[in-house]
Amino acid sequence: MATPRKILLAFSDHSLMDFFERLVLPEDDIHKADTISQAVAACSPIPPEIALVSEQLTDGSGLTLARQLLTNLPFLPILLISQENTSLSAREVLQAGFADWVRLPLQRGPIQEAVEIALGLAAHRQAWLRANERRATGALQRRMDEMDTVFGVSRAITAQLDLDEVLSSVVQAAIKLTNAEEGSLLLLDESSGELYMRAAQNFQEEFVSTYRLPVDDPYAGQVMQTGKPFFLNVDAPEKIKTAYLVQSLIYIPLIYHGRTIGVLSVDNREKKIPFEQEDTALLNMLADYAAIAIENATLYTQAETERGKWETVLTHVQDGIIVIDENDRLLMVNHIIRNHFLPAGPDPVGQPYQEIFSHPDLLQALAGDLSDQTHVEIQTDDEAYYRLVSREIIGIGRVVSLQDITYLKELNRMKTEFVNTVSHDMRTPLTTILAYLDLIRRAGEVNPRQSEYLANIQEAVRQITTLVNEVLELGKVEGRIDRNFDLVSLAEIAQDVLVNFRPVIEENEYKLGLQIDPDLTPIIGDSIQLRQMIENLVGNAVKFTPPGGEITITLQGESGQIILRVSDTGLGIPLADQHKIFEPFFRSSNVSGTTEGTGLGLAITRTVVENHQGRIWVDSKEGRGSTFTIVLPVQEN
Repeated sequence: MATPRKILLAFSDHSLMDFFERLVLPEDDIHKADTISQAVAACSPIPPEIALVSEQLTDGSGLTLARQLLTNLPFLPILLISQENTSLSAREVLQAGFADWVRLPLQRGPIQEAVEIALGLAAHRQAWLRANERRATGALQRRMDEMDTVFGVSRAITAQLDLDEVLSSVVQAAIKLTNAEEGSLLLLDESSGELYMRAAQNFQEEFVSTYRLPVDDPYAGQVMQTGKPFFLNVDAPEKIKTAYLVQSLIYIPLIYHGRTIGVLSVDNREKKIPFEQEDTALLNMLADYAAIAIENATLYTQAETERGKWETVLTHVQDGIIVIDENDRLLMVNHIIRNHFLPAGPDPVGQPYQEIFSHPDLLQALAGDLSDQTHVEIQTDDEAYYRLVSREIIGIGRVVSLQDITYLKELNRMKTEFVNTVSHDMRTPLTTILAYLDLIRRAGEVNPRQSEYLANIQEAVRQITTLVNEVLELGKVEGRIDRNFDLVSLAEIAQDVLVNFRPVIEENEYKLGLQIDPDLTPIIGDSIQLRQMIENLVGNAVKFTPPGGEITITLQGESGQIILRVSDTGLGIPLADQHKIFEPFFRSSNVSGTTEGTGLGLAITRTVVENHQGRIWVDSKEGRGSTFTIVLPVQEN
C-alpha cells in the first residue's frame, strides 16, 4: 500500500477547495486552510509534500503565504491557483517561489500533470539534498574517526609509562590515519650516528631488529638536518637506500627540546595510493605525541633512579625520617619510624599526621611549634631517647629527623654515677685536709710565708669542695633526687634572688631592670631547684658583665606558659660555643682563666628546666651580651 502523501490546500473559496480535494487520491492526507496562519500551522511538525494555494486568502495574499512557507521549507513545491483575469505577472509569481501557476477555468488533466511535475521536482531536490548530506556527514565522520584515533594515542600516553607500548600505538595510529601499508618510528643512536627502528608495524621482525639507516640518508637525513617533513609520491617505485621499494612515503621529524631525535614514517609498497598533505598534518600531531612519550619516559626513568637512590639511603640511614606536605599529610617515613613510632597496619602515607602519631613531642615538632629551638629530646614508652630536629622546606612541607641517643644517655648516666661516686668519696680527704690545716695553726705560730702557703692550700680545698658540691648537686638534679614539687611563685623567687645579689649589683653600679607580669600564674615545681636555676643565670650575668653594665630580668605569662628572660650587656658567647654551653664543665673560649667557675652552672640550670618540662636557649653576640630564655608550662606541670 502506498504511503499517504500530506497535501496542503489553502483556499478562501470553498468550492475550489472541494474541487481540488476530489482530485487527490483517497489515501492522501489532506490539510485545509483558508487563512495564512492556519496554513503555516498545518506545515508543522511534519511538512506537506505539496501545497496548492489560491491567489487570495481570508487574511492575505497567496504570495505572502508562499514566501512564509518557503522561508522554512525551501524545497516545498507550491502551486498558485488564480483567476483567468488576474493582475499578477509571471515575474511576481516566479519571485514568490511558486513551482507552477494554474489559472481558471480549471481542467482535471493539466492540473494533475502540474501536481505530478511539482512532486517529481521536489523529490529530485530532496534526493540531491540527502546525497549532499551523506557526503558531508561521511567527511565529518572520517574527521571524527581521525580525531578519535589521535585522542586514543594521547590517552595511551597519559595512561601508561611503558615507552614500547606507547610508541607502538603511535605507529599503529599513523598507519590507520593515512591508510598506509607500513609504518615505523626511527630514533637516533648517539653512539653510532645511525637511525634504528624503535617501533614498527607490518615489517618482518628480523628486518626491524637489524635495520640501520645512516643519518646522511638523502631522505631521512634531510629530515634530521632540517627538522621539516619529507613527502614523496612517485609513479614508479623508488628504492630507499637499497632496503625496499616504495610507491609513496612520508617522513615526519620527532623534535625533543628543539632537537630532532628521530623520524616517524609511513609508506606504501604495493598500493598506488598517494598520500595527501592532510596526512602530513595528522602525522605531525602523532610525532608530537611520540616526543612527549619519550620525554615522559625519560623523566620517569630519571625519577625512578633518583627515588631508588633515596630509598636506598633512607633504608640504610639509622636516623628516623618523617616528611609531611603543606596540607599536613604524610609524604614519607623510613623503617626507623615505622618500627618505633607506628603501629602495624596499612600504609600511612597520604594520611594526616595527626591521625597517625600519638607522641606529644613528635606532634609538636611536626606542627612546627618548637619556638626558637634547633632540636629537642624526646623519650618513648620503651625508654628510648631521640634527638629531634625539625625543618620547614618551602614547596615541600616539613622534615623531621630523629637520632637515637639512647646509648649516649646511658653513657651519660654511667659517667654521672662515676663522677658522683668519686666526688662523694673525695669529701672525706678534703675534710681531713681542712682539719689538719686548722691543727697546724693551733699547734703554734707560723711565719708569714707559711701562713700564705696554708691560705693557698685552704683556698684550693675550698675550690675543690665547691666543685664536688656542684657535681653532687648536678647528680641530684639529673637523678631527680630529693625533688619536692609544690605550688611555687617564680616572681617571689626572682625577687628573693635579687636581694642576695643586691650588694654586688650596687658595688659594680649595674643598671638593674626587673619586669614582672602582675597576673603571673604560679606553677607546680621544686622551689629549691627553681631558685638555683635563677641564681645561676643572674650569677653568670653579674660575673661576665663589666661594671656599669645592664642586667634585665623579665617574667611574663603567655598562652599557658611562663617565660623567663635574663639579659646582660656582658662578654657575650662566641657563635661556635653557643651549642655547647649547657654541657657539664664547658667554659666559653672568651672567658679568662682567672674567672672563677666550675662550668656546671648552666648544665644544672638546663637539667632543672627539663625536670619541669620546659625549654631553654640562648641568644648572644660576642661583646654585646647574652639573653637566656626559659619557657615553663603552667598546665602540664
